[in-house]
Amino acid sequence: MQAVEAMSAGTVSIGPGTLYGAFNTLEKQQLIEKVSEEERRKIYGLTAQGRAVLAEQVRRLEIMVRNGRAVAHQTKGAA
Repeated sequence: MQAVEAMSAGTVSIGPGTLYGAFNTLEKQQLIEKVSEEERRKIYGLTAQGRAVLAEQVRRLEIMVRNGRAVAHQTKGAA
C-alpha cells in the first residue's frame, strides 16, 4: 500500500481489502504468481502472460497520453 502511494506521488491510496482483492484476481487470471513467503509477507512476481498484458496496457496508455497531449496542444490557442 505504501509502495503504491509512493509510486503514484501520493495520488493513489489503496486499502488492504483493495490490494489483497487485486492480488487474488490477478493470481486467478494467472497474471501474477507467489514466488516466496516470509513470515506474513507474500512476494508476487509477474508471469509471462502478466508481462504481456502489462506491455499491452502500457502501449495503450502511451497512445492515450499522446492523443491527450495533442488535443491539449490544439485547444491551447482556442481558449
